[in-house]
Amino acid sequence: MNQLSVNRAQERPTIGEWRDGYGVPVINERTVRAAAGLLFLGGAFAAVSAFNTGSSVPLRPFGMFFLIDMLIRVIVSDRWSPSLALGGLIVRGQAPEWVGAPQKGFAWGLGIVLAVTSCLAMGTLNLPLAAVMALCGVCLTLLFIEASFGICAGCQLQRLFSRTAPQHCPGEVCPINHTHKDTPHA
Repeated sequence: MNQLSVNRAQERPTIGEWRDGYGVPVINERTVRAAAGLLFLGGAFAAVSAFNTGSSVPLRPFGMFFLIDMLIRVIVSDRWSPSLALGGLIVRGQAPEWVGAPQKGFAWGLGIVLAVTSCLAMGTLNLPLAAVMALCGVCLTLLFIEASFGICAGCQLQRLFSRTAPQHCPGEVCPINHTHKDTPHA
């Protein structure tokens, strides 16, 4: 085992994990997509309830859960995120598809901004339901395209706004993509 492998084995990134053959921490895309699908289902249910009642009150619990889930992913660790844990259980029998964790962190940071904005719109600012539903529509659309098509909009935005280009993107759309055998990092 070389010195770089020893250093990486001792260092646990907040998002993802080190795998041999990857220059950045990686995360299982199948788990991420399953979690996005679960969040989409919860958000869609809350949005339909809000629309039917004419009130943003049904959206508040989902908005808080979404915000807390994203904060846990980015600040504590993706390993403690409830939606990622459940998503991982759902796809545990499938072969992992490792993608770069840094761009997922960037995307989840954008999710935090959207969630804080939505929670403020529903609570402190008490904006009209139409404005709240528009914000929720953006969030649900992003969750849907991640879960259904594997397109990470935040990953695409990282390419535009970050100094570091994303690596190992889903669907091999990044400049750096290599197929690696699933081996635990030693």
